[in-house]
Amino acid sequence: MSNSELNIRNVAIIAHVDHGKTTLVDGMLKQSGIFRENEQVSERVMDSNDLERERGITILSKNTAVFYKDIKINIVDTPGHADFGGEVERVLNMVDGVLLLVDSFEGTMPQTRFVLRKALQLNLKPIVVINKIDRPDARPQEVLDEVLDLFIELGANEDQLEFPVVYASSREGYAVLNLSDEPKNLVPLFETIISHIPALKGSPDEPLQFLVSSIDYDDYVGRIAIGRIERGTIKSGQQAVLCKKDGSLQNIKISKLYSFTGLKRIESQTSSAGDIIAIAGVSNITIGETVCDVSSPEPLPFIDVDEPTMSMTFSVNNSPFAGREGTYVTSRHLRDRLFKELETNVSLRVEETDSPDSFVVSGRGELHLSILIETMRRQGYEFQVSKPSVIYKEVNGEKYEPIEYLIIDVPEDFMGVVMEKLGSRKAEMVNMHSSQQGYMRLEFKIPARGLIGYRSEFLTDTKGNGIMNHVFYGYEPYKGEIPRRTRGSMVAWEDGEAVTYGLYNAQERGTLFITPGTSVYEGMIVGENARSEDIVVNVCKKKHVTNMRASGSDEALRLTPPVILSLEQALEFIEDDELVEVTPKNIRLRKKILNTEQRAKARNRG
Repeated sequence: MSNSELNIRNVAIIAHVDHGKTTLVDGMLKQSGIFRENEQVSERVMDSNDLERERGITILSKNTAVFYKDIKINIVDTPGHADFGGEVERVLNMVDGVLLLVDSFEGTMPQTRFVLRKALQLNLKPIVVINKIDRPDARPQEVLDEVLDLFIELGANEDQLEFPVVYASSREGYAVLNLSDEPKNLVPLFETIISHIPALKGSPDEPLQFLVSSIDYDDYVGRIAIGRIERGTIKSGQQAVLCKKDGSLQNIKISKLYSFTGLKRIESQTSSAGDIIAIAGVSNITIGETVCDVSSPEPLPFIDVDEPTMSMTFSVNNSPFAGREGTYVTSRHLRDRLFKELETNVSLRVEETDSPDSFVVSGRGELHLSILIETMRRQGYEFQVSKPSVIYKEVNGEKYEPIEYLIIDVPEDFMGVVMEKLGSRKAEMVNMHSSQQGYMRLEFKIPARGLIGYRSEFLTDTKGNGIMNHVFYGYEPYKGEIPRRTRGSMVAWEDGEAVTYGLYNAQERGTLFITPGTSVYEGMIVGENARSEDIVVNVCKKKHVTNMRASGSDEALRLTPPVILSLEQALEFIEDDELVEVTPKNIRLRKKILNTEQRAKARNRG
C-alpha cells in the first residue's frame, strides 16, 4: 500500500514529567503489533539517551508511528519541561491534535500548562487522557474538574472545551471511556484518536511543501531534517528548492527519504501530504525552512524559536589538574563541540569572546544549560563554566528582565519559611489555595535570577517535602537588587591530598564538600564557610608526630559526612569570582584567581 492511500493522523503527547507518557507510547506500540512476539523491547523505549532515562525526562522530541486498522498514527513526543519551549512549539506545528496526559492523583502541573497553552493557541484538537487510574489514591473526577478549569483559564474556545476523555492505565495497558467499563486494552484510545484528530487537508497532487520542524544528525548521512509534508508528494532522488530563512532560494536534491514505523526510520521511495518524514542529503538545511517544488517555491511561515534567558561562559580548563581526566581538552575541541550543538539545539546561542579559550553560551534556563554540560562531560569533554547570569532586555530605555511563573506545593508547616525566602528574592504571590492532603499550592511570579541557587535551599527548608516547578512567563521591568549567597567559601591553601586531620580542623568552620584522599589544589573550593566571608583552610595538614602519648589522642577523628554537590547544585552555589571545573570524572569548584595572595590583592582593589 503506498502511503498516499494511507489515512494518517498526527498527534503530539503532552504530559508532565513522570505522568506516564513514555509508558503509554510503549503500550500503544506493543498493541498495534509493531513488535513481533520474539522482539525484546526496552522499557520506556522513547527515552533514547542515558540522561533522559536517569532523570526520567524527555529532552528532545521523538517520532514514532503505530498502525491501527490501516490508519497510520504518527505520535510525536513533546518535551515536558519549559526550558525546551523552542522544541515544543516546532513539534506542535507538525500535528493536528494533542493527547493531554494527566496523572489521576497529581492532577494538572505547571509544565503541562505551558505546552497546552501553545497547543490551544495553535487551535489543535485536544483529547484528555487521565492516566494511572489503577493507583489506590486515584481521584479521576476531581482531576477532570481541574483539567476543565485549566482549559478555561488558558482561554480554550468552545470547540476545544468539548474535549473527549479517556481513562487509562498505561502500565497495565488498557483504556476505558467510562470508569465503569471493563478494562481490556488500548482500543478505546485508538478509536478516540481516529475519530477526533482531523486528517491533514493538503492534497498529494499539489506542488510540494515540507516544513522542517526538527533536525537530527547521523554520522553516515549527515544532517537529517524532520517535518510534515503540508501538501504534495516527495520522492527519493528528486530535485527541489529550499526556501531559506533570509528569503533566498537554494536548489537541492533529496538523496534519501525516511518514514517512521514503530521506533525505526525506514527508508522509503515516496511520501505524500500529511505524513511526518525525514530527509537526508541537504547539508545546511535548518529548522523553520521549507522544501518546495521547483516550479512553485512558496515558503510556509517561519517558526519562531524562544529566545534564550540565561547565559554562562564556557572556557578551556586551566586548573592545575587540566588535561588529566578528559579526552577533549583544547579550545578547538570545545569550540567545535559547541558549534556542533547549534545544529540540533535551536534555542541555544554560542558567541565567541575576545579570548580564543572562552565562549558565551546562552540557553533557555539553568536546566537547558546544565543538560548540555552533563552531556558534554559524558562524551569526554573537560572545561570550566561560570555562574549562570540572566539576559536583560531594554524596552523604551528601561531595563527588563526574564520572569518565571513558579508553582510550589508544600506542607502547611513550611509555608512561612518559603514565603519569607521568596519575598527576599523579589517573588510576587499570585495565587494560593490548598491542594491535597495538608499541602498548600503557592503560585508566584519571580525574576529568573531570583531562582538561581534557590532549589537546594528550598529542599533544605521543606525537609525534602516540597515540590517546585517553574515556567518562563515573560519579560517585566527590573525588580531591583536581590541579596546574594550569605555564606563564604572554604578555599584550599595548597596543592596536595586532603587528609582526615586537616579536614577535621576545617569542618569546625563550616560544611565540607570533599572526603579524605581527594586531590586538591590551591584555590579549589573544599566547603562552605559558616560565615559570610571566604576562608582559606589547609586540608592537607598532617598531625605533628611527637614521642609523647597524650591520653585520648589515639582515638579516631570523627568526620561529619561531606555534602557532595551535583552539577546543578554546584552551578547554584558558585559566585561571580568562582568557576565549576567539569571533567568526565569530577565536578570541582574553584576560585577564578587560584593564588591566595593575588586573590587578596584583587579583593582589596575591588
